Amino acid sequence: MRNDIKALRTDRRWSQAELGRALEVSRQTVIAIENGRYDPSLPLAFRIAAVFGSSIEAIFHPDDGDLSA
Repeated sequence: MRNDIKALRTDRRWSQAELGRALEVSRQTVIAIENGRYDPSLPLAFRIAAVFGSSIEAIFHPDDGDLSA
């Protein structure tokens, strides 16, 4: 799953540590989510969307291979 978290974070000039504190997760978790190595749980995805004042669908995007016909 792709996401726009790094772009949203850098647009706000937040560090990964600052975003981690806002989400109550570690900086390492933020890094893993930004790099696509970790897909957040649904509750965490809702917190991410709330922090950015957006919807989950606007932040997270399925990879082309994730869509089934």
